[in-house]
Amino acid sequence: MGRRVLVTGGAGFIGSHVAAAYVEAGDEVTVLDDLSTGTIANVPRGARFVRADIRSPQARALLATGGFTLLNHHAAQVDVRISVADPVRDGDVNLLGLLNLLEGARAGGVRRVIFASSGGAIYVVDGRLPLGEAAAKLPLSPYGSAKLASEYYLATFAQLYGLASVVLRYSNVYGPRQKGTGEGGVVAVFAHRLAAGQPVTIFGDGLQTRDFVYVGDVAEANLLASEGHLRPLDELDSRAFNIGTGIETGVRELAEELAAALGRELEVRYQPARAGEVRRSAVAIDKAAAELGWRPRTGLREGLASTLHALTGAGSRRPEAETAVKHA
Repeated sequence: MGRRVLVTGGAGFIGSHVAAAYVEAGDEVTVLDDLSTGTIANVPRGARFVRADIRSPQARALLATGGFTLLNHHAAQVDVRISVADPVRDGDVNLLGLLNLLEGARAGGVRRVIFASSGGAIYVVDGRLPLGEAAAKLPLSPYGSAKLASEYYLATFAQLYGLASVVLRYSNVYGPRQKGTGEGGVVAVFAHRLAAGQPVTIFGDGLQTRDFVYVGDVAEANLLASEGHLRPLDELDSRAFNIGTGIETGVRELAEELAAALGRELEVRYQPARAGEVRRSAVAIDKAAAELGWRPRTGLREGLASTLHALTGAGSRRPEAETAVKHA
């Protein structure tokens, strides 16, 4: 018998891949999403769909009464720029939304929570990369602060109420279904503009780096984090795992790779760097390899090729998780 799993944000980019992975593993999956950024077409076949805000009484009641064994929490306000401009909005969704879900999970006897955190927004980058889980933490944005505060709340719930949690600190995730809008989806943003023969905009000098990890590998990490023994919760990082590649790729370099793959001439327009963004980012994955048995299997060039195929419509390939959705 599979688990009963609730995936919040399961109509979104990463969450839909995670939900599909659970379905394929034989789990009974419910997707909770308010469709503010996700789309119903992303919900995998065989999953039950509930449209609700994670801050709502409906979401809390669903967890309290649904008999779920696992909560996988991907719903979030993910735009660093929005968090800088409106920290209250960011905290309302990312902190109060989490607490609402945790209270429902506690009442409903959920056994484990998988939480999507950030490996790019919570650490102090002091020149030594890639960064391990124990690296110093001092977020530059309210978004990063909310993710770090969420990790502390999860640790507190584990100690007070026995609600076990695993934290996955993502680097920059990319892949099919990523939208070409917003600051977090630079691969999709660049791909759509290049495919249309338009210039790309780079904020800063283009030498800033990111650690790009393919969404299929991220979904696999979620499955592995959902099972098996958890080490004792001795400190915040005990059950936290970086999910990335450990490799830095420059933003200008990324644009060049995409242009070459599409056979397009690259035209770049530079704008001033944006507040709240880190200069360099890459996360060490030794702990995930040792304790979860996870390593990324998709190289950047291979992942970009797959992403371009999906994002630009080449071959009209449909998402792996097609729409056959049961509504609550």
